[in-house]
Amino acid sequence: MRVIVAVTGASGALYAQRLLQVLAQSEQVREIAFIMSEQGRMLFAHELGVNLSLRRPDLSLLGINTTKVVPFHPKDLTAPPASGSARYDAMVIIPCSAHTLSKVAHGLADDLIGRAAQVMLKERRKLILVTRETPLSVITLRNMLVAAEAGAIIVDANPGFYHLPTTVQELVDFIVQRVCDHLGVTVELVPRWELPPKWFVRQA
Repeated sequence: MRVIVAVTGASGALYAQRLLQVLAQSEQVREIAFIMSEQGRMLFAHELGVNLSLRRPDLSLLGINTTKVVPFHPKDLTAPPASGSARYDAMVIIPCSAHTLSKVAHGLADDLIGRAAQVMLKERRKLILVTRETPLSVITLRNMLVAAEAGAIIVDANPGFYHLPTTVQELVDFIVQRVCDHLGVTVELVPRWELPPKWFVRQA
């Protein structure tokens, strides 16, 4: 599997870092195209204290040491993710800002992230948008609907609590596991829902 991972300026750098780590370790994934917007670069600096170059990011600073990850500059519209003939299997924008969501919903391809997203939609390939915004305006809700109708999968960064998390990492892993589920990448990062749950006691 060849996957595009794009990072934009919504809060949630931990989600992007963890997804990259998991995909890099997966035997099902042979290549990861990595695109980071300028706002995404600022996000990593602010939330993780990591300063990455847009053109040649040192991903070892994120705990990623593999040649699987191929970085591309967000303004390089000649890069492979800009063409359907490159045949990437899926794309994840994580986190996906409301601004980027709007561009995806309305077909704006003024950078590599927007163009790659449009390629996924036109080629009928998997596009996952991990939105992270609250509360949601009517405009954002409409953009989500438009993107979903065009074929995108909206995975809101809204973790569940039925696995009884005790750390931030477990909350992050909940979302990353759901993203991987939709990619078709097999991971078991947190306990899954089971029926009946062990703690459930039926009342008479």
